[in-house]
Amino acid sequence: MITYVAEYLGTFLFLGVIRATSGSPIWIGLALAVAVYLTAGLSGGNLNPAVSIMNLALGAMSASQTALYILSQVLAGLTVAAVIPKVL
Repeated sequence: MITYVAEYLGTFLFLGVIRATSGSPIWIGLALAVAVYLTAGLSGGNLNPAVSIMNLALGAMSASQTALYILSQVLAGLTVAAVIPKVL
């Protein structure tokens, strides 16, 4: 369970910074580095459905685990869209 919470929170942090900073490359890179650093030991720091699918294809994750990772990541994205105002 902690792995999915870590994926949710890491993805929330990453996408939240993207949304709040209007896509500033420095802040995006820093947010990604911090999010991966904080979640790598708990969940592997995927933070992206494409990475989760790649791990499935490589046999590093099961299909059910991949589905739960993707669900966590998508829910984080939807939460960010709902609670963090977009900066233009």
